[in-house]
Amino acid sequence: MSSERKDDHLRLAGDQSRLPRSGAGFDDIAFVHHALAGIDVADVDLTVRMPGGRWDAPLLINAMTGGSDATGRVNRELAVAARETGLAIASGSVSIALGDPSVAGTFRVLRDENPDGYVLANLGVERSPDDARRAVDLLQADALQVHVNAVQEIVMPEGSRSFARWPASLEAIVAAVDVPVVVKEVGFGLSADTLALLTDLGVAAADVAGRGGTDFVQIENARRPEGGYEHLFGWGQTAVACLLEAPADAPVLIASGGVRSPLDVVRALALGARAVGVSGGFLRTALDGGAEALVAQIREWQAHVAALCALLGAATPDDLLHTDVIVGGETADFCRARGVDLAPWAVRSRAHRAETARRERSRHDR
Repeated sequence: MSSERKDDHLRLAGDQSRLPRSGAGFDDIAFVHHALAGIDVADVDLTVRMPGGRWDAPLLINAMTGGSDATGRVNRELAVAARETGLAIASGSVSIALGDPSVAGTFRVLRDENPDGYVLANLGVERSPDDARRAVDLLQADALQVHVNAVQEIVMPEGSRSFARWPASLEAIVAAVDVPVVVKEVGFGLSADTLALLTDLGVAAADVAGRGGTDFVQIENARRPEGGYEHLFGWGQTAVACLLEAPADAPVLIASGGVRSPLDVVRALALGARAVGVSGGFLRTALDGGAEALVAQIREWQAHVAALCALLGAATPDDLLHTDVIVGGETADFCRARGVDLAPWAVRSRAHRAETARRERSRHDR
């Protein structure tokens, strides 16, 4: 891994973030509007409990970069924005810093500029348990984000071609570190079967990171002089599809991949995500306007998420799980093919009221 590759990734991801995005599935989700269900915005509390600590809002500045002078400067802007808004923040893969201490500061700036914030270190699933501990120590991290990226590796000119040991490697990492492990796809989704396996391996949280956001097939294909992997563009599932088919005993879920607006954030929370990660949209703002512009954007998103929660009658993000959602389009087709019954999602508020009334009667009877 080289600093030049890190700069390539940043440049190509930045270019992608400026293009119109579609195909992430969020537009397949609509809320049933109940005109008298609203509450006061002042009564909405956006804080959420996550493995390893409390977050001030269900938003994450997701894994992006680090490993070169240019990416270190971007990380500083992101860290300042996280500090000023109270958002959790994840580093890009710190693997390069474990082999080249001269670039460690380009990652450590996330902690230096944000000493009291919730910081996730990021590392590839193939790394050793000792490397995992070193990654956590480098950032004094509150959690370790372990990325799984087989599709990216296949297209990457210098990528791995050996994936069979990944489950065992992940299990060893979970056992080795003293902080929660968050498994993150890099844009191709985590299926229900994968989420069930992650539960068995002791993973605390999973970022389903679906297609529709930053496309690492396109990024790595652009780095190949001859290209050739265009047939893999659009591979995988959306975050929306992953949330809808997630098993009940899945790890704590984070959603990312093509999140464009506060409405997408609320949609993901209503589908079962505890928090939502944003990369491309925040990166574009940081590149164009620095920390000041990103702080303004994040505060606007926080205000809009709170307003949408109030509109839907949700005093907390968890209360969004009782809202009624209609699933259509390609996402509905996916769910039918995978055996996901969508009918209960459309009447959740009714079911919640009935269950609340039943509990109240039971309490009085006692």
